[in-house]
Amino acid sequence: MAVKLRLMRMGKKKQPTYRVVAADSRSPRNGRFIEIVGTYEPRQEPSVVRIDNERAVDWLRKGAKPTERVERLLKESGAWEQFTSPAAR
Repeated sequence: MAVKLRLMRMGKKKQPTYRVVAADSRSPRNGRFIEIVGTYEPRQEPSVVRIDNERAVDWLRKGAKPTERVERLLKESGAWEQFTSPAAR
C-alpha cells in the first residue's frame, strides 16, 4: 500500500479548511484515510498550520510521500527539517 500525506478538504462552500492526513494513494481526496496528522486554515490572516510533527516524521520515515503543498506545510512547521536532518536518524 502506497501511503501519501495529503490535504483533505473540509469546511463550507467558499470557506475551506483542510486536514493533513495519511491516506492510501488510491483512495479519493475526501475518502478513507489512515490518520489525521494536522490541520491547515488558509483563510485566516496569517494562515494557520497545526501539524503533529512527531506523527508526520514517523509517517515520512515509514515511506509516506507528501504532496507538494503538504511538503511546504511540513517545512513551515519544522517537521521536514526533523525528517531530513542526519542527526535525527
